[in-house]
Amino acid sequence: MARWWWFGGAVEAEEIVREIKAMKAGGFSGFEIQPVYPLSLDDPKLGVRNKPYLSKDFLDMVTVAARTGRAEGLRADITLGSGWPFGGPHIDAELAAARIVKLDLPAPSGVEAVDLPALETGQRYVAAFVGTSPDDARAATIDGSRALFVKAETTRTLYLVLQTRTRQQVKRASVGAEGFVLDHLNARAVRKHLEAVGEPLLAAFGDDRPYAVFSDSLEVYGANWTDDLLPEFEARRGYDLTPYLLDLFHDTGRSAGVRHDWGLTLSELISERYLTQVSAWAKSRQTLFRSQTYGTPAVTLSANRLVDLAEGEGAEWRKASSTRWASSANHLYGQPVTSAESFTWLHKGAFRATPLDIKAEADVLMLQGVNQFVVHGWPYSPPKVAEPGWALYAAAVFNDHNPWWPVMADVNLYLQRLSHLLRQGENVADVAIYAPTEDIMSGFKPGKGVSINDALRETLPVGIVEGLIDGGYNFDLIDGDAVLRRGIQYNVLLLPRIQRIAPEVYERIRAFAEAGGVVIAVGAPPSTAPGLKDAEARSRRVNALSKAVFGAKRAAITDEAGLIGVLNRFLPPDLGQAPKGVGYVHRRLADGDLYFVANTTNAPIAAPLAFGAASKLGQAWSPVTGTIDDFRPGDEIRLAPFESRVFVFGRDLPASSESFPAGARGFPLSGGWRLRVGANARELPVRAFGSWTDAPSLQHFSGRGTYTREVELMATDLTAPVIMLDLGQGGPGAATEREGPGYYAQYDAPVRDAAEVFVNGQRAGAIWCAPFWLDVKPWLRAGRNRLEIRVYNTAINSLAGRPPTDYTALRRVYGDRFQPQNMSALKPLPSGLISEPALRFGLP
Repeated sequence: MARWWWFGGAVEAEEIVREIKAMKAGGFSGFEIQPVYPLSLDDPKLGVRNKPYLSKDFLDMVTVAARTGRAEGLRADITLGSGWPFGGPHIDAELAAARIVKLDLPAPSGVEAVDLPALETGQRYVAAFVGTSPDDARAATIDGSRALFVKAETTRTLYLVLQTRTRQQVKRASVGAEGFVLDHLNARAVRKHLEAVGEPLLAAFGDDRPYAVFSDSLEVYGANWTDDLLPEFEARRGYDLTPYLLDLFHDTGRSAGVRHDWGLTLSELISERYLTQVSAWAKSRQTLFRSQTYGTPAVTLSANRLVDLAEGEGAEWRKASSTRWASSANHLYGQPVTSAESFTWLHKGAFRATPLDIKAEADVLMLQGVNQFVVHGWPYSPPKVAEPGWALYAAAVFNDHNPWWPVMADVNLYLQRLSHLLRQGENVADVAIYAPTEDIMSGFKPGKGVSINDALRETLPVGIVEGLIDGGYNFDLIDGDAVLRRGIQYNVLLLPRIQRIAPEVYERIRAFAEAGGVVIAVGAPPSTAPGLKDAEARSRRVNALSKAVFGAKRAAITDEAGLIGVLNRFLPPDLGQAPKGVGYVHRRLADGDLYFVANTTNAPIAAPLAFGAASKLGQAWSPVTGTIDDFRPGDEIRLAPFESRVFVFGRDLPASSESFPAGARGFPLSGGWRLRVGANARELPVRAFGSWTDAPSLQHFSGRGTYTREVELMATDLTAPVIMLDLGQGGPGAATEREGPGYYAQYDAPVRDAAEVFVNGQRAGAIWCAPFWLDVKPWLRAGRNRLEIRVYNTAINSLAGRPPTDYTALRRVYGDRFQPQNMSALKPLPSGLISEPALRFGLP
């Protein structure tokens, strides 16, 4: 699918229809409408007219998109708002996201009252305390605009706890969608948003509803409170939070317990009032709820069970990413599809990403359990805007304004093949890593983030995740809620330096160990129960359970360095002998096993991989070409840089393809090449292969360069099982560190950046990733043959030849809603065939 950005609502029916048809032609199977900020003032000359969000004109365009999508057989989703997080002009200060803050005011000696600051809309006093320090502070009484307390001879401090609004505005909002972010902990605020935004959007779709409504990641910065949190806290936790409010702000002996209970209450409220309410609303209106269920406020891993379609994002496959968060929850709760917001920030800079970059990130997303891609994204662009058209401030571009668009369908075919295969059967992961939610919540603090997944990414020891991956073990995350609801359906449970765990969860872990499951603690076993109430008695129970669990034979305590050695004693790796940088996914089928294996590095690898579920004979499938080779366990496996393959073991496998022997005979194609760069340029002889930007006149050209040559072949040449057109090997790119978000393939490819191959006037296929070759035998004939290689570069070269877009006038009207990323000081990039092609004949 494509995330389809509508900038300022400046969309027109004719172009909407054209772009949907282009999506289909490019291999996309659906789209998600996401209205965002304007990119231009109204400009009749360019055909730009910004349509206010949810106006009749805007909703009419939603209807056009929905109707056209249905007619073309494409799935249509829509974001349940404009920009993110949800909110807008219908959310007043009383319904906006809330937080608590602490104000310190002087309480002079001899006084018994202090005047309080005037309240603004959406503010209220929660409590007040007076003392020489937070440790000895006692409750004060709030009486209107004054705080009352017993006077003392010493100067003290009045600690005032104030509920206020975060005042966060919707980010990247469209025209007319500006306003406060709503309070996701407030059922009334969520209901108001569904009525004001959700209902008109669904009405615009008509009777055939969108496949799903979508919620982006929760980025409600600072949100940690709601109007009725105090009574809800007491009802759920069994004590009044008010006397302990200062323990949230200051570290005391009680802080960890109080903070845990506060975090747990926040997580319950957002689950019930936001996730459950939106899911029920969607179901009642015959659609699904697709959600990126992570971020702030504190949603838990198991909260993903409350949505229909849990989605992740993030290519950090060797860390506890949001992608792994979503896929783990789906595995735990039996949801077969894990989608990902894919390629956000890819190669940092709009139009900079190449098809090889796409493959490199796609592979590491799939290694984390993804089997559906929502590409980020497709910018709507008015037809009269100068090429390459509009783009989002922080995203790759996948529309047909991109110069390498002619190979988009080939890239999408790769993603579709693997998405299909990785939905077959069941995911196999031997290890479950316990997400230390209890420890994370115990460290929450007002003024700092209250995000479980963010804290997990920062605190889960990297050595554990990387050790498992490099050791040949796949894993999921699990939390206490999932242990209680679903049990532990893994061979091994890993407790990563966990201090706190609920006794009722630990009891289930003990039962798992007694039933033969393996429990491994990295660092000391748990010793403390979370929360404040009955903490001592519950902690004694935790310590007793630690002794019981780790007194068993199939339990061990180790550190990061010894983890894999301990694991090996209990369970062999599912993929042995894999070099570092090679990852895998294992799916257990009804009558066999399937492994997706990817080389995530920029160097070739060769190794005799040991598959844990391998039978005597299997097959190796190429998801790029669709070819099938026989495979025997123990055979050396060769993977080019960023190459992937699928290994299948079982019965009734399809017939294998003609193989490409290692001893193939080379047939140089020296001389005779001609090149035309651009549609109207002259065709000139190629004197030496290299970047066409070496010619000053072509430095700022983005588009197609066509290389042609004629080849004479004998009938005996055609007896070879395969004949490969080989564009060369390329090599590792410059060793530069990525700064901030954004994935890319650090590789200098022999074709920059993608090629279509035509033989005797017929399209033979595309070359866009390693190994950079293509079987062209079916299109060759004895005698004279015409080879045509159409090479496409990126739009960066043309953009480098012009000044950056000036948004001064736009910002004067609409404010500063975005900053283009990595789009200044652009330089032309190498383009074309960098090395001389060759034909390679497999020996008959």
